[in-house]
Amino acid sequence: MSFNAIPGQEAAKRLLQNGLRQDKLSHAYIFSGPVGTGRAEMAKALAKAIYCQHGVDDACGECLECRKVEHGNHPDLHMVAPEGASIKIEQIRELQKEFAYRATASGTKIYVIEHADKMTVQAANSLLKFLEEPTSRVVAILITENGNALLPTIQSRAQWIQFTPMPREQMLLQLLEEGLPAALAHPAVHMTAGLQAARDLIASNWFAEMRSVVLQLAKETLTRYPTSMITVQQRIVKTELADHIPTLFDLLILWFKDMVQLRLERRDKLVYHDQLDWMSSLAFSRDVSAWVRMMEQAVEIQKRLRFNANSQLVIEKMLVEMQGV
Repeated sequence: MSFNAIPGQEAAKRLLQNGLRQDKLSHAYIFSGPVGTGRAEMAKALAKAIYCQHGVDDACGECLECRKVEHGNHPDLHMVAPEGASIKIEQIRELQKEFAYRATASGTKIYVIEHADKMTVQAANSLLKFLEEPTSRVVAILITENGNALLPTIQSRAQWIQFTPMPREQMLLQLLEEGLPAALAHPAVHMTAGLQAARDLIASNWFAEMRSVVLQLAKETLTRYPTSMITVQQRIVKTELADHIPTLFDLLILWFKDMVQLRLERRDKLVYHDQLDWMSSLAFSRDVSAWVRMMEQAVEIQKRLRFNANSQLVIEKMLVEMQGV
């Protein structure tokens, strides 16, 4: 993984590569942005570039140091991730112990903390002391979806690098060029913030099945309602799809958006473009305001899932609401 291999995030690359060229890297960075925007890949690319024996502002990818980083066994690179729900103070203390030893020939020690916002208060305070008083040449990389969730004192002692979602059109083009199925690529780019996240979603064994179920439910609920309740039982509740109910609602909301577009006779940016025949005729069975209300209800009902609502009841309530609109 080199900087060049990471799509987009040009501002982040520019800032880091300038630091490498001028030998003015910060002692601490906050990589903040949505999942799938390349934060972990950028951390690895930076570590490689720092340790690379040949490159100045990027990794060659071939030298021994680059290969050690790639294979996760570089002695001066340390990764920290949550143990269970949080990063605990013991993990930060263990890191500090490791860093009490002198770095190898590279001269620089690097630590990467994934989900840094999940540090306990004690762990965050312990890390703060470590950030303020490094015992040797150290580069810290804190990866988080929300940099503002970190202690203000940590935020002020690190350089922020913001990671932004890749434009959907660009993501879609890339996925289609890679030969991924258009029927899955279209919804995936709406539901993820980066190429790798979209690829992972498309590659999931259940994603294509969930798309198929959502389309079946939408059609049945609006044309032969009782059948849809049987479909919920047979194709969701009793299968692995029961573990992915939030995705069902994401796909359903995209379907409602398509119905609004069809009702307004805009067909150029449909997500379910391959279902045009039956969706076109059904779109005119309701007016635009009805489709918008269904969408809003889906968003509201989806929120209940976050509070551990019974997923079967939540889906059935959505189907009943679609009937009543």
